Amino acid sequence: MSLTPEQRSLRASIAAHVQWSREPDRTARTATARRAFLDRFEREVDPDGTLTPEERARRAENARKAHFKRLALASARARSNRAAAS
Repeated sequence: MSLTPEQRSLRASIAAHVQWSREPDRTARTATARRAFLDRFEREVDPDGTLTPEERARRAENARKAHFKRLALASARARSNRAAAS
């Protein structure tokens, strides 16, 4: 059975919804991914592991905030560009 890309996407979406509907603890299910995401910022600000845990956490928090501000700026620019194009 050959599916179009749209049909494969729809099938994957259905499977994901079914899987999440059966998940008793969503937070626990995504904990590993969240931890890896946050660890990324700690490695970014202290690649050699020389900072104190408190300083590393402070700097990682700022790096995380900067990351989300960059995403917000890119989103605002994209919205502005779309509005100008229409």
